[in-house]
Amino acid sequence: MFSDRNEAANMLAEKLSNYKGKNPLVLAIPRGAVPMAKVIADKLGGTYDVVLVRKLRAPYQPELAIGSVDESGWTYIADYAASTGADSQYINAEKRAQMDTINKRRAQYTPIRPPIDPAGRVVIVIDDGLATGATMISALHGLHSRNPARLICAVPVSPPDTLNKVAEFADEVVCLEAPRDFQAVGQFYAHFPQVEDEEVIEILQPTPPVTQRTIQHPYL
Repeated sequence: MFSDRNEAANMLAEKLSNYKGKNPLVLAIPRGAVPMAKVIADKLGGTYDVVLVRKLRAPYQPELAIGSVDESGWTYIADYAASTGADSQYINAEKRAQMDTINKRRAQYTPIRPPIDPAGRVVIVIDDGLATGATMISALHGLHSRNPARLICAVPVSPPDTLNKVAEFADEVVCLEAPRDFQAVGQFYAHFPQVEDEEVIEILQPTPPVTQRTIQHPYL
């Protein structure tokens, strides 16, 4: 469906073109969406940053999200969590583990500046695809409390039922494809490599200001 994340980002930017020139804040859920956020922000004339959330993993099924936690510690728990064997003791321990990861990533990703303030901004939250939607729900919930002017969820692909759940937390949802035969996000990309921390850090580094150099002519 998509050749890679770059193609998906460009297609999303086209769908979001009505926000061009409105200085949108494009926030990526790390790590896969970070390169996409840069592409979209550049296309729309906005700025980009990360929104740090982590999924809570099911017991013995680390790929299955039973919920999520945001940077403030707010937790979303899916209605099927108990059926996976996740009791309150397990969830509290998993939440602590994921909060540790969030804190480490904040220290890694933006060590010399605070997160960009979303208040009063058009905020577009990006991921490279949704499965359960758990991390997106935490991201949107946390941002909503910080008073953005408009809060948008934008993804290339998601199951239809997940979009319905996420829509409750956003002013607008933009999704390029919502196939019913959804199994995993990666199945919809021809090229879907893992994005490493080093790439995220490089993208988030502030661009040094351009300085003019005065060149002295040798004969003057």
